[in-house]
Amino acid sequence: MRLLVISDIHANLAAFEAVLADTAGQFDRIWCLGDLVGYGPDPNECVALLREYDHISLSGNHDWAVLEKLPIAEFNPEAQYAIRWTQEALSAEARAYLDALPAKMEIGLFTLAHGSPRQPIWEYILQASTAAANFAHFSTPYCLVGHSHTPAVFEYVDERTVNGYAPVYSQPLLLDENRYIINPGSVGQPRDADERAAYAMLDLEEMTWEFRRVSYPVEVTQAKMRQAGMPHRLVTRLSYGW
Repeated sequence: MRLLVISDIHANLAAFEAVLADTAGQFDRIWCLGDLVGYGPDPNECVALLREYDHISLSGNHDWAVLEKLPIAEFNPEAQYAIRWTQEALSAEARAYLDALPAKMEIGLFTLAHGSPRQPIWEYILQASTAAANFAHFSTPYCLVGHSHTPAVFEYVDERTVNGYAPVYSQPLLLDENRYIINPGSVGQPRDADERAAYAMLDLEEMTWEFRRVSYPVEVTQAKMRQAGMPHRLVTRLSYGW
């Protein structure tokens, strides 16, 4: 089975559509690691588009905040504006869909968590030291996470050693006997100084993971965000990938 692995769409329909166009005919199912909404201008459209495909999805911290499962005060003012706007814009159907999503699950050889296996909703895994503390919190060989908006690979060596790697786009990563925590990056709001939508392809027969990027019309999303009155920084950051 071939899987399209995505995370942090953040209601950016143009980015999501670009990823789907770039992978048309190449996958059998989608694994989404959460945060379908928040920040962006198309929450209902992104939820509806995901539901057109065979998929599983997690819930992320922005999804929880929109559903009032997390206090909005825990977010910065710009994110708070987007959360409140999304609460007003979200359809009853999309809300019910988001409300039913788990924050963590196991499927085959993989544990899926939005933030981390230790704290599925809120913890960022950005450093090898944080990854090292999380390997004890899942029993499968591999764990896939989102939340940080940054593609990354963390390889378990022993209890004291975890190696962190930046994504390699030129060749797939072979998922061997080593244990890994892997982040595909963000579809809708990348934060690694690359404005292109990030995603990954996972081949369960060959056991390979492939990081990918695709350009999308950033200006289309930005125009919608301005029309919605989104804060300037949220609009601008899409151009620079931060």
